Amino acid sequence: MIAMDPTPAASPRPSPLFPWLRMDPALQFMFMMGIAVVLALLSWVFADTRTPQAMRLGLMAGLAGFAATAIGALPALGLRSLGQRGSDMLLGFGAGMMLAASSFSLIVPGLDAGETVTGSRSGGAAVVVIGMALGVWFMMALDAMTPHEHEHCGSCGPETRMGRVWLFVNAIALHNLPEGMAMGVSFSQADMAVGLPLSTAIAIQDIPEGLAVAVALRAVGMSPFKAVGIAIVSGFMEPLGALIGVGLSSTFALFYPGGLGLAAGAMLFVVSHEVIPETHRNGHEKVATLGLMAGFMVMMVLDTTLG
Repeated sequence: MIAMDPTPAASPRPSPLFPWLRMDPALQFMFMMGIAVVLALLSWVFADTRTPQAMRLGLMAGLAGFAATAIGALPALGLRSLGQRGSDMLLGFGAGMMLAASSFSLIVPGLDAGETVTGSRSGGAAVVVIGMALGVWFMMALDAMTPHEHEHCGSCGPETRMGRVWLFVNAIALHNLPEGMAMGVSFSQADMAVGLPLSTAIAIQDIPEGLAVAVALRAVGMSPFKAVGIAIVSGFMEPLGALIGVGLSSTFALFYPGGLGLAAGAMLFVVSHEVIPETHRNGHEKVATLGLMAGFMVMMVLDTTLG
């Protein structure tokens, strides 16, 4: 989700605590994708069988996000650079949409659902807050355990033999997971008023995100087709995350408001911890902030008209 200019760097020594990190970088990436596939299949198996429509809607939403990432990446076949100013503005726009989506399409419906399930407003709020805390913890754990790269803070997670390009790809795939989970959770009750505006917003911001990823990979000398292909594959985390989200949230009544809170917490963590610092590090704070405000307003309109 973060636009940067990854360049090859010397691979650090693998950590003995993570033996799988000694694998080839591409195999490491596929291994993590495989874990996500297994989790998605388990969520499908244990999902409430009374809600097949919710599962279909959640999967379709995740696939829409995946398709939007692919559409956004395709122009990179002929475009080598966005310019840092334009990149920061687009990322700010996506951050604004994610902030508004977390508020209007996740937290507010979560509070309403929590009140319905618990019978009290304070009880409903407590369920959502606990879910948000779990979402933040979940992203912090992934951030600590998964090797990835951010321009503003360098390499993160355990030591690995991955080069910076693959670390960057990991960061993109890692941050697509909560977006997919948010889509799945929002459709776990087959409620179009909750799921449609959120999924539309995420799909819209996936378009510039896919372009930013593909252009960043081209900037380090990767061939156009390879850069676009990797950017598209990174978006596959969204349908997988959607299956995980809808499967977990449809199992027990409290899991729905809690799941909405979890998805909101995860998305807010990504925006605050990754996107905003990235858009402000190059001296384009004003442009990035205007993009953020525009994204927030667009999402507010979408939530009002589609919700």
